[in-house]
Amino acid sequence: MIKANTYFAIAFSIAVSIGITFTGCISDNPRDRVSGDEAFSSPTSLYLNTVGMLYNYIGGSTDGSGLQGTYRGVYDYNTFTTDEAILPVRGGDWYDGGFWKHLYEHRWSADDQELYNLWNYLFKVVVHCNEALANLQEHKRLLNDAQWHSYTAEVRAVRAMYYYYLVDLFGNVPLITDNQTNVSQLTNSRRSEVFRFAFNELQQALPYLSTAHSNLQGEYYGRLTRPVACFLLAKLSLNAEVFTCDNPVKYPRKQGKDIYFTVNGAQLNAWETVIYYCRQIEDMGYQLEPDYATNFKVHNETSRENIFTIPMDKILYPNQFQYLFRSRHYNHGKALGLGSENGACATVSTVRAFDYDTPQIDKRYALNFYSDTILVDGDTVRLDDGTPLVYQPLVVQPDLTFSPYVKTGGARMAKYEIDRKGLADGKLQDNDIVLYRYADVLLMMAEAKVRNGQSGQSELDNVRARVSMMPRVATLDNILAERRLELMWEGWRRQDLIRFSLFTEAYDMRQPVENEHTGFTMLFPIPSRAIRSGGKLKPNSDF
Repeated sequence: MIKANTYFAIAFSIAVSIGITFTGCISDNPRDRVSGDEAFSSPTSLYLNTVGMLYNYIGGSTDGSGLQGTYRGVYDYNTFTTDEAILPVRGGDWYDGGFWKHLYEHRWSADDQELYNLWNYLFKVVVHCNEALANLQEHKRLLNDAQWHSYTAEVRAVRAMYYYYLVDLFGNVPLITDNQTNVSQLTNSRRSEVFRFAFNELQQALPYLSTAHSNLQGEYYGRLTRPVACFLLAKLSLNAEVFTCDNPVKYPRKQGKDIYFTVNGAQLNAWETVIYYCRQIEDMGYQLEPDYATNFKVHNETSRENIFTIPMDKILYPNQFQYLFRSRHYNHGKALGLGSENGACATVSTVRAFDYDTPQIDKRYALNFYSDTILVDGDTVRLDDGTPLVYQPLVVQPDLTFSPYVKTGGARMAKYEIDRKGLADGKLQDNDIVLYRYADVLLMMAEAKVRNGQSGQSELDNVRARVSMMPRVATLDNILAERRLELMWEGWRRQDLIRFSLFTEAYDMRQPVENEHTGFTMLFPIPSRAIRSGGKLKPNSDF
């Protein structure tokens, strides 16, 4: 039996020539190396040193690494570029060269080091996937047919997942499918082509992936199993209008009803495809937890709703969850016996979307935010001058420097139960980080049905009823609103706003940048350093 906790103790490192030249950030520690004979001596060792090692990268502990949990990476580019959350300048804190303010204003640049780090991280995993497939092929003699199909399918699915993020963030990226490509050969593939590649790879891997719920501890804990692949197929098809558009400045989107996929021998349009894969997930036994908070508690490995998570264990794994630490006030962290940085908060528009300070306030508000007077263990948390700590949800601005609420402005991130025994100021916690969950499946299905001329009412009703909220008519506007309420702090808002053609509009306190109506900010620019690396890469604007 191969258990996930083995992945984070893997002592094998592969020197990948393309990784060194292309990503510029893959390094190998000679002390961590073992001989090839040891690494590839049995099906188990082969798995661990090819497929298993890929799971070292799903989470992270340094800036730009991991799909969630760290700063200046996938999550931050999908969250702080939107009307969901903001990291205001707080006097001498959080200016950071204007990085966070520029995210909110959509004023990033192809020369930004942070964007280059994100690019490197995503392609580093693609490179490792290609190396894993090459090693599996070389040592195929160790495997029976079932192991061969299972191992290669899992690697292909992980690689497709990373291409899903690359297509979403950067669009027309290099499509690298072997470990022999030289940096001088690198060139862009069209976004629509890479999108189809990721979709087809997941479809082909699907029959060979386990149906296990990978959020549950055991053999498949933390692994990319069939439900995870179905979730990604649903996401890809839900965003097919966007992802098949190679350049949003030059070309109009195709309509989802005119984009077709071959699914189980039938031709389905994009919306029918979403519904199909959502139902596959439903058939694999996922359901809403009666208590929303269960999905984010300290020991959330038993959730019936979570589909894909980053395994967390403060002793076993180096993965960090830094967002609670980043958000709460210093004295709030101190009262918990942990640390804090007094930074990220909800925008005013988000707080109002939850109907804050009205009789209709959404039941999820208290689960997602620390707000107003803060109590810890029944005692009021106090500022250094002895006055109570009161978070002010409605006074948020991009720059709070001259505000009397410079340190207290904004409702802060809650969502995850605080692990009071957490290490590293609470960044090492036992709550697994939730990437994909079943509530999102229901909302995807509701949206796809409405876009396809059907009713998504029952799916929307189920999500709202779980938190004792009254039904709303299942219109596209209401479904988008529900996605913010249900999926707050989970990293989906940028993609949702782009799909609904709202990302380039004015919102909250943000005004569009010059010519943003053309749509050029819907893709992040391919980093200048990547273009200058010696290959034939071109900017997105050339497509």
